[in-house]
Parts: sequence; C-alpha cells; structure tokens
Amino acid sequence: MPSPESLQAFVFAAELGSFSAAARKMKKAQSAVSTAIANLEIDTDLQLFDRSSRSPTLTQAGQSLLPYAKGILLGNQEFFAKATSMSEGVEDKFCIAIEQGINLKPVLDVLNAFSGAFPDVSLEILSTGPNDTAALLKEGRALLGLMTEQESYPAGFQFRGVGHSALIPVCGASHPLANLKHVAHRDLRQYRQLVLRSRSRNIPGQVGEIKSASVWYAESPHMIVDLVLRGLGWAELPLPVVRELLRANKLAQIEYTFQQSDALEGIDLVWTEHRVLGQAGQWVQNQLLNISQDVWKG
Repeated sequence: MPSPESLQAFVFAAELGSFSAAARKMKKAQSAVSTAIANLEIDTDLQLFDRSSRSPTLTQAGQSLLPYAKGILLGNQEFFAKATSMSEGVEDKFCIAIEQGINLKPVLDVLNAFSGAFPDVSLEILSTGPNDTAALLKEGRALLGLMTEQESYPAGFQFRGVGHSALIPVCGASHPLANLKHVAHRDLRQYRQLVLRSRSRNIPGQVGEIKSASVWYAESPHMIVDLVLRGLGWAELPLPVVRELLRANKLAQIEYTFQQSDALEGIDLVWTEHRVLGQAGQWVQNQLLNISQDVWKG
C-alpha cells in the first residue's frame, strides 16, 4: 500500500514540474522526495516519470495514476477534517457567504431550523457578487459558500452541485426590446447589455454570456435591476430577483428566437479543505446538500 508521503511527493512533483520544487513544498531533502517516488514506482511496478531530460515528465502511466493519487490524498484530508470536527464539538460562530441572486427561500428554511438546533452559535451571513464567494472562502472569512458554478476552482476547494437558477432575459417595460415578440441576436446587439460580474481581479467570474456589442458591469443584481428600470439596458438575471417586477409589469421578459427554454446556471455549495467545519457547519452543509434541486429554481 503506497504511503501518503510517497503519493504526496508524486503529486507535487507532477504539479510543480521537478523533484526539487516538490521537496521545497514538502520541506524535505530532494533525495527524500526522489526516494519516495522511486519506492512508489517499485510498489506499482510502473515508471511514473521520464527522467531522460533536465526536468522529469509524467509517463503515460503517471498521467493515468495522478488523479487517483489526488483522490486518495483528498480522502485522507477529509477523514482527518471530519475527525477533528467531531473531536472539537460545536463551534461558537459560523459564517456562510451567499451569492446575490440565488434563491434564498431554501436557505432561510435551513437557517430557521438551524436557530433551533444551535441556539448558541453566532451566525454571520455575507452577501456577495459573482465568484466573490470563492475569495471569501480562500481568505477564511467564510466557511461555506453558495455560488454560481465555475468551470474550475482554486486548489484546495471542494464543491457539490445543489441545483440550478433560471436566468431570465429582461428589459424595462418601455424599452424597445419589450415591443418585439421575438428577439434575435442582431436585435440584442443594438442595445446595451448589463452583466453581473465579480469585483475580484484574481478570480474573475460573470453570470450569463455577453450577447451585445455594448456592455456595462455591476456586481449586484439589484443595481442592475435599477439600471434596467431606468431604460439603460437589458440583462439576464436570476428569476428570484425579477419575479415580482415581472408580475407587476415593471419589467418585460425578452423572448429569444434562438432559445426555447430558460437558461440555467448551476449553483454550487463550496468549502475548502483547509478549514474544518464543526458540528454546526456540518449540519448546515448536510441540510443544503439534501434540498431537492428543483427548489433552487425559485
């Protein structure tokens, strides 16, 4: 059975491109890393690195086994995080970051039950722009986050998809697009699009696609709603944000000719392997993961 140290040496060497860089990362001598990888190759009876050039490169076998090594190491981290949280008991405080525009009803239902289950835990709720939740998790400011799904997350992040949010294209009731029964791409390009985008420069993110030649950005869906109501452009916004304004005929839904159903943005529950969730945090995590996916659409 490979040792965790040999697997870690293998993963770091593959990710960093050299045994010396892996040694610095592990704070060990380079010879110790080389020996650990050599022992792993003996255990598997496979050559994991091609050492014929200055920098070792993964062989085909190494490329195939790398995801499995990462999975084993992640499992070890999750095991000890779980054990630590169980030994520590209930935390004094807990912080969750929720991206603006996500349907809050299922979250509020969970928090209502949380108040009874953990009456002595101080709860903080942060409202974030697109992908700013990831930055707060990375900083340790929040322990759990609900956010629009991303194609990739920084190293050390864990996530589970919990559902989807419907994106509704809208404009003001007096906007020229409101008078068109069916709207094509060429129609959209004539008018300014208002787009939700993260304030973070390190972790860029936006909600929806750019379809117009002229674009304004804002991190708050409520700011974008105000701009749309003033006739300053059109936008694709989460259904919970615009539902009541559509019912009141203050906003008009744009009917695309090129799209027959609502666009859906995935919603992820996100946390990091570097911060341990106590009993209260795990309780919230489990409750959110067990909500029916259809509930999130609003």
